Amino acid sequence: MYATKAPAISPAELISSLTLSDDKELDDQIKNWIMWDKNAATLQQVVDAVKEQDWEALRTRLCRYNYFGTAGLRSGMRAGFDSINDLVTIQVGQGLSEYLQEVYPNVAKREAQGVVIGHDGRYNGKRFSQLLAAVFLNSNFRVYLFNRMTPSPMISFAVTHLRCLAGIAVTGSHNPKSDNGFKIYWSNGAPILTPHDKNIIAAMMKRLEPLPSSWDLSILDDHALLIDPFREVYPAYYEAMKQLIPPEYVETNECSQLRFVYTALHGVGFQYVREAFYQARLKPLIPVMQQKDPDPDFPTISSPDPIDGKDSLALALKKANDEHCTIILANDPDADRLAVAELNPKGRWKLFNGNELGALLGWWALESYKMRTSKPNVYNCVMVSTTISSKILAAMARAEGFTHVETLVGFKWMANKAIELQGLGRTVLFAFEQPIGYMFSTMVPDKDGINAACQVATMASHLRTTRSVTLIEKLREIYDTYGFHATISNGLTYDSHTKMTNMFNKLRSYDDNLPGTYPKCILNGEFEVKYVRDLTTGLDTSQSDKKTRLPHTPNKQSITFTFNNGMWIAFRDSGSQPKVRYYSELFGLPEEKDWDEISDTLRRMTDAVIAEFIRPSDYGMY
Repeated sequence: MYATKAPAISPAELISSLTLSDDKELDDQIKNWIMWDKNAATLQQVVDAVKEQDWEALRTRLCRYNYFGTAGLRSGMRAGFDSINDLVTIQVGQGLSEYLQEVYPNVAKREAQGVVIGHDGRYNGKRFSQLLAAVFLNSNFRVYLFNRMTPSPMISFAVTHLRCLAGIAVTGSHNPKSDNGFKIYWSNGAPILTPHDKNIIAAMMKRLEPLPSSWDLSILDDHALLIDPFREVYPAYYEAMKQLIPPEYVETNECSQLRFVYTALHGVGFQYVREAFYQARLKPLIPVMQQKDPDPDFPTISSPDPIDGKDSLALALKKANDEHCTIILANDPDADRLAVAELNPKGRWKLFNGNELGALLGWWALESYKMRTSKPNVYNCVMVSTTISSKILAAMARAEGFTHVETLVGFKWMANKAIELQGLGRTVLFAFEQPIGYMFSTMVPDKDGINAACQVATMASHLRTTRSVTLIEKLREIYDTYGFHATISNGLTYDSHTKMTNMFNKLRSYDDNLPGTYPKCILNGEFEVKYVRDLTTGLDTSQSDKKTRLPHTPNKQSITFTFNNGMWIAFRDSGSQPKVRYYSELFGLPEEKDWDEISDTLRRMTDAVIAEFIRPSDYGMY
């Protein structure tokens, strides 16, 4: 995507030829960039901005740094310490390397276990992964470097399978094509949690200047500690996956005539999902050919995010109609998320939202456990979801006897909690989050769109073959059994981070700007707020001591209101995008059959909360 050849003149000569801003902090950062960056294209971006005296852009890009968010570190690929580029890649690698050396001072351990690194199909993914590998090889780590494009779930799996100290997936996941990033896994295979994230950044900040050796990729030509793990990890992943599918279901798959249209959305998923289907004895995938192979330009879609629905799935819908196929499966570009659509009897396509698919797969995870276990103990089983996801698993847990655990937003919280529970002897069956992420067991302690695709297809084949039931019909059965759960998820875009923060602060000083007061009702008192949970401050009024039982996150905006009729609505700052995300739910008991009324009430209440509490126009939101 950009050139890597070094400039003709020395950095010092280049700096002396430029007229700087007279802002010491900014000028120091400009000098640092010019001295440190060996990539001609990103170096030129900074030089051009200096010549154009674009001090505001330079201050934005050079005077702040990226930090780990819910799903890692992501940003646009351009020059700047706030972006993703060669220099920042090396800095992240050096930070992780330094921190791992502190945690594991034994050189023999680092040489024996080391790190695993892989990349998906985005621009510069291979180069970034090679730069990371060079950093670790120069620090005498064993490096398992995937030489081909690899889904993120495979890297998570490789960490535990190879007993590595850490793993790095170079991926922008479902972000726009201009973005890339890094997802770091700890030695347990799960995405890093605090304090690891903070400690990595702290170590990075202590050594921002790249070592000259970090730019030299010739170290990759023939190094004793450099290994491509693909031939070992690939079959081991599928062997572990098959352990989650009872033999009876494999037999059903062999008999089933159900077919599935699949799109990788120009990502890396196709060959991996195709192998999963072969191992589970499902009918071969029907791929959307225009989107089957990796293409970092994502030429046929406006967004590589399958959660966007019928826009991103337009070609898949056409293919399914042409093939007379009733189910569509779609992965995002790094194959960690899964979208599913099914044709209903009226000839209309239903795109399952993340909560609906979570309900189906939660039921399926329990059924599969009972089938593959000679003496199942449901009371020892656990399922996990996050605060922004439907409470359907909690309803199932009350009826079936397993334990449901709720965590903060993100698979880093769910996966680490699942591993903790497993260490205490519990059987972890399933975890999900509303943004179409699903985890079965701790085989991959992160969301895994490959395994999820195989599980959905096996579930659909089983239901059709044994009961002539569709996924849509099974979802209705689940709601009949455990209660209907209506949900809404959406977002408000903002143009000012300060205004967004002011909006949240106003919610905390709602009555005449008095701190600690929150909104009390909507629609002229028709619905009253029963509880407030403010994870930013640690408040939870449902608890006797008013303190949240979840970790409070002072650097993240997050407030949930629960009303007297059971409806809840949560607001949080996206972190990766300039959006305030909101999620709401209203559910009824199994005997409450007026689902339309529940859905209508939820919509009316959600609209009222946004209009009365958030007041988007007052804060430049839309």
